[in-house]
Amino acid sequence: EIPIIVPVDADGRLTEEAGQFAGLLTDDANKPIAQHLESLGLLFGLKKIIHQYPHCWRCKKPVLFRATNQWFCSVDDFKADAVKAINDVEWIPGWGKDRITSMVQDRKDWCISRQRRWGVPIPIFFCKECGEPYIDKAAMDAVAALFREEGSDAWFTHSAEEILPEGAKCSKCGHTSFEKERDIMDVWFDSGVTHAAVCKARPNLTWPADLYLEGADQYRGWFQSSLLTSVAVFGQAPYKSVLTHGWVVDGEGKKMSKSLGNGIDPQEVVDQYGADVLRLWVASSDYHVDIRISKEILKQLSEAYRKIRNTARYILGCINDFNPDTDSVAIDELMPIDKWAINKLNELMAKVKAGYDSYEFHQVYHAIHNFCVVDMSNFYLDVLKDRLYTEKADSKARRAAQTTIYIILDAMTRMIAPILAYTSDEIWKYMPHRADADAECVLFNEMPTPVEISLDADFIANWDKIHDLRDTVKKQLEVAIKDKMIKSSLEASVVLAASGAEYEFIKSVENELAAAFIVSQVTIVEGEGELAVTVNKAEGEKCERCWGFSKTVGENADHPTLCSRCAAAIK
Repeated sequence: EIPIIVPVDADGRLTEEAGQFAGLLTDDANKPIAQHLESLGLLFGLKKIIHQYPHCWRCKKPVLFRATNQWFCSVDDFKADAVKAINDVEWIPGWGKDRITSMVQDRKDWCISRQRRWGVPIPIFFCKECGEPYIDKAAMDAVAALFREEGSDAWFTHSAEEILPEGAKCSKCGHTSFEKERDIMDVWFDSGVTHAAVCKARPNLTWPADLYLEGADQYRGWFQSSLLTSVAVFGQAPYKSVLTHGWVVDGEGKKMSKSLGNGIDPQEVVDQYGADVLRLWVASSDYHVDIRISKEILKQLSEAYRKIRNTARYILGCINDFNPDTDSVAIDELMPIDKWAINKLNELMAKVKAGYDSYEFHQVYHAIHNFCVVDMSNFYLDVLKDRLYTEKADSKARRAAQTTIYIILDAMTRMIAPILAYTSDEIWKYMPHRADADAECVLFNEMPTPVEISLDADFIANWDKIHDLRDTVKKQLEVAIKDKMIKSSLEASVVLAASGAEYEFIKSVENELAAAFIVSQVTIVEGEGELAVTVNKAEGEKCERCWGFSKTVGENADHPTLCSRCAAAIK
């Protein structure tokens, strides 16, 4: 065995083992040692070089390494059990399992002592006569009782004689005078036993914990120390799932620092945009990698937030006269486009649930944002305006529209609540509720479940085709508006020329198209080859109420400026 030599004392001075250089500071000894070697003919070369060397993170001075007595925890006896316990844990992302497994397998004895002025003390005593450690159950119980009553600081305020029970005696020399250990516990041991001090000790909590989450550096730190202490004492991992995330960096991916001036104060973000935009930034980010933040990123997110908020705001305005318990229309009696919207909501709920269950919050955000912008604002709510604004207030058609958007808002508000906590609560307080819902706070309610609706594949496919067909027609309408043929889409009459199966399909959904395209008339003719879209001026006169063009305007003597539909609606 190679003997342990410690030629430097705690003050950084050479000891007697250094011979004639004893008492010198290590830096001061460099030159005389080199001169001595040269005088003996043992120095073959001497020059200054630049190389990497560890420095103290606090005072920035070079670190000296010394061999000192330390306390160790042997992990060999339960290392295999720790590896086995890893397999019972869900690791997010999945590569975390391999990472911590390899670390535990390669783990050596754990040095649990640290030389610090303050911390959790190691409750060991030493015989003043022979230096033998005094480790005794009665002594440990006495320390535990003292800590329970006064806290761990009692170690520093009481003498060894005041702490030890009567009759304490060194097992080696029989001496009865002791001194306390000055080292403290490794802070990773402190944090590593929080599962026992918190989760196991408090009756309102559960053990093992549902989730541990921290940065990716904690596989070597908190995750591992928690695992080892738990397996050693309780035989299993202290957590069911472990999630790791990247670091917050600036918009260019650089580390934030005061010297670079690229930091962003969360309070400033809250003051400018509100807390929910800051929460949305967190949820919208893929935390598996480093998370970027900048003023431009926050600006973009605030715009995305407004689209979600404005969708809810619009629906709230449309259901102010709607009572879900008395005005709702049965799901199977909704109009076809309403059923399409409910189906899209069910698809959204499935995506959101999958995102939450897997902690992929950015997928939740993208799904909800896409639903609000693409499915709602750009299509369904746009088409719905005519029915909501022009149909008779208590007509089945209008109530069907209100039923649908109420179901959508109720579900969407519950889904966004974990992320947009303040916004969802605000929406919830303004919207009507069913008698079985808790109107006080959205968070007191369950997450939504899919609406029971029976739709075959052909129905869904047809409405996807109508959606695509609408995009094609909109392009031609935009050309007509640009060419000043018409001022708005309601001034248009659209002619669709199609052939074969495409003609048959368009003909089968003819009654849905004028509303879907937001035009006054749609005519379908058989043509040849690919679909052709022609935009003409609509026939008839403009209705002052719905703004659509119709030949029926002027037929009602009591309301000569209204079309027949609007005249009937205001009776």
